Amino acid sequence: MPFTPYHFGPSGFIALAFRRWIDVPVFVLANVVVDIEVLVIRILGLGYPLHRYCHTLLIGAVVGAAWGLAAYPLRGVFKCLADLIRIPYRTGLRKMLISGILGVWLHVLIDGVYHYDVRLFWPCKSISLWRMTQRRLGKEQIETLCLCFLLAAAVLYVLAVVAFLKERKAQNRNLSE
Repeated sequence: MPFTPYHFGPSGFIALAFRRWIDVPVFVLANVVVDIEVLVIRILGLGYPLHRYCHTLLIGAVVGAAWGLAAYPLRGVFKCLADLIRIPYRTGLRKMLISGILGVWLHVLIDGVYHYDVRLFWPCKSISLWRMTQRRLGKEQIETLCLCFLLAAAVLYVLAVVAFLKERKAQNRNLSE
């Protein structure tokens, strides 16, 4: 699912549900960063498979860690954006590295279910998640499930905003005392 909105539902839901331990923007954007591989393969006309090394758990971990490290200098920007959309934001290098890795892994797992060419356990020939799930779920059901996660993420976002506003109100009250 290169650059589709389907990854944002599950990643947004997980990031918001575990925002205490996961850096939300790094985790969610890791789902976009990993698809740069697909874009490069398409632009350069390298043929198939579109999902190659970055869409594995091994190289995906490296990509995710690199993204977390690259995003570290942007933490101030992410803090401003989080304030703008009214969600609490606290981060650190370790949290960003872990979030990058887990975000890429989530993307790879979703793509492993959705695309036949994803080899999760490369360099080992692995059992295909696509083959296992396509017997039970079709692409439409996977897309619907991802959209359901997007709705659930919206609910978690509203709860995060309420928590943010309560925290700000408490901070303002403490400052005025």
